[in-house]
Amino acid sequence: MIRKAALIASLSAALLAPMVAAAPSAAAGKQSVELTLGSVTPDYTTDLNTEIKFSGTVSNTTSTALSGLTIRLRYNSQRFTDRALMRAFLAGSTTPQLTPSSTSQLSNQAVAANGSLSWEITRTPVQLGLRQYGVYPVSVEVVQFGYQVIAEQRSVITYTPTTPGQKQQKARLAVALPVIDQPHRSDDAHFVDDKLVTALGQKGTLTNLAKIAKTAPKSVTWFVDPGLLDDLNQMSSPYTVRMTKKGDQSKPASQEAKLWLDTMRAELAKSPIAALPYADPDVAALAHQGLDTQTGKALTLGGQKARQLFKRDDIQTAMNWPVDGALDADALDLLSVGGVKSVLLNSANVPTQQQVTSTPDAAATLDTVGGPVTALLADPDLGHTFEFEPGGQASTTLNKLRFIAETAMIAGEPGQTTPRSIVVAPSRRWNPNPTLVKTLLKTADKLPWLQLTPLASIKPGKTQVPRAGLTYTEQNRKDELGSKYLTPIKELAADAALTSQITVTKGDSAFDAAVLRAASSAWRNTTRAGRAVTKQVQATVTDTLGRIQITGADRPRSLAGSDGQVPISVRNSGTQKISLFIEVKSNDRDMLAVDFKQLEPLTILPGQSGGVQVTMTAKSSGDATVMVQLRTSDHQPYGKPVKLTIRTTGYTGIALVIVGAALAVMLAAVVTRILRRRSLKKPPRAPQTRESESV
Repeated sequence: MIRKAALIASLSAALLAPMVAAAPSAAAGKQSVELTLGSVTPDYTTDLNTEIKFSGTVSNTTSTALSGLTIRLRYNSQRFTDRALMRAFLAGSTTPQLTPSSTSQLSNQAVAANGSLSWEITRTPVQLGLRQYGVYPVSVEVVQFGYQVIAEQRSVITYTPTTPGQKQQKARLAVALPVIDQPHRSDDAHFVDDKLVTALGQKGTLTNLAKIAKTAPKSVTWFVDPGLLDDLNQMSSPYTVRMTKKGDQSKPASQEAKLWLDTMRAELAKSPIAALPYADPDVAALAHQGLDTQTGKALTLGGQKARQLFKRDDIQTAMNWPVDGALDADALDLLSVGGVKSVLLNSANVPTQQQVTSTPDAAATLDTVGGPVTALLADPDLGHTFEFEPGGQASTTLNKLRFIAETAMIAGEPGQTTPRSIVVAPSRRWNPNPTLVKTLLKTADKLPWLQLTPLASIKPGKTQVPRAGLTYTEQNRKDELGSKYLTPIKELAADAALTSQITVTKGDSAFDAAVLRAASSAWRNTTRAGRAVTKQVQATVTDTLGRIQITGADRPRSLAGSDGQVPISVRNSGTQKISLFIEVKSNDRDMLAVDFKQLEPLTILPGQSGGVQVTMTAKSSGDATVMVQLRTSDHQPYGKPVKLTIRTTGYTGIALVIVGAALAVMLAAVVTRILRRRSLKKPPRAPQTRESESV
């Protein structure tokens, strides 16, 4: 890296000697004058005598008039020898020696307070000293009083003379555009915000994307988050926004959401579309935090939703664009196992083994556990031209000239025996400017040294530039969703799976999409919002799990005698037929023994109850407890164990003897009493006397 910097510095000194005196004052430029380069025509020139017209405006941003202003064009007749030199010049990190060419019609003029004036300069390649194919530096300056540069705008001129009888070789250019946003729902039924209304507004992100889709070449590949499509589809019907403080708010169906889906479906009908994993989860973080299965679910669900909502069967799912265009071997292995065959990466993620002065091909081969995967490497400088620099001048002209220059330099690099492949992609979560993007795509389609091609057509060549493999930095790792954030999601995923495993049909959980929304890479910089989504989903899942429960857990069960059967019942208040096992264990085996083993799962219809009879043996009287655990048909624990109280009334052998003796005594007493009563009921005999005897 040090040698590269030294090389840039030495070449800059040799080609563009420093001109400290001409450097503008940044403070002065910001406080007094704004210089705009509004147009350069033609975009590039092929003939030495073609006039090149530079035009724009100069604005006075102060409250007083500025006098003595002159617009000056400066140039250098030595072309850039590589793209790094051009990058340094445009970034302002070098102060080159540029030759004054001419002044505009605005010479020694005054500009009124808060006013502006137009300017124009016309020159030919001959006058600018252009002789060879290449890209040349130019600078437009505002000079006050003939010596003080108070504003400067740097740009480039591309000169591509044609050689008679020689056919120009075209570089193959693939453009990828993202349609990605953050999740806007927690569970399927509830939105957590209403931000999509703004995105669908007149100047909203989604509206701008639809405008681009209407004019984009059919070779452009669109990477779409199916979770976003799913949210918009839900908005097309009446929907509910769950507000933390205000509660649930009902919203009418959004006609704008329906129109957007219809527009994208129609405009992209013949364009290649790649479906991202559903809700764009943080795949690298999932791989590092033990949530491997979620990636496969996201890939499957993403493909299903994209095909359903685009009404197309040819949606690509084997092509992936990870967050920030970077991943490591663990994340790549997860994707490859899920069927991914190519990944769109930032070229810095797969650097060359040695520094090169030319632009290598955009495709390389990576080895994974699932077999070879093609790395499609996006050019960062070209990607930046599709977006306005934050805080910089929003100029479609400057970005277009930069794009033309970058691609011309790549196409003109020496030593090419086969057409060079180039991949262009802006940042994934961008705020596109329709005018800029449409201008660049239209320009790319017309440049004679470029041929637009679908991203899937970019393949590794037979001879590849040696690369160092995946380079995943410590900062990349820090940017991931961390363990503290994902631990509750791991618990949520386990609970969500139970809601399906308890059913007879099993299959996918109704909460799979909700779990993936909570794990979205969109929450990397807004973990607080992500945690709120996780909590809402967990509350819904917990409520769903609670619809299947053991009845009568709050009251004791009686066991009459020393042994018998105690009923345990389960209520299914859910909406699906369930199948489960009931596990019962005694907490005190010296007091109560449980003899129960369920051989077949118990099936319970929705809205009904079912149960089992559990054989228990009391070894002493009193209250004993048992733990009852519900389990799925594959014996996974369902919910927490429930403690039941068993009230035993059994007797020991001594107690039985005592009771038997007491009963015998009581029986003898009863018999004696009965005999005595019978004896009292006999009539008395009449007494005999002597007087009653006859003589």
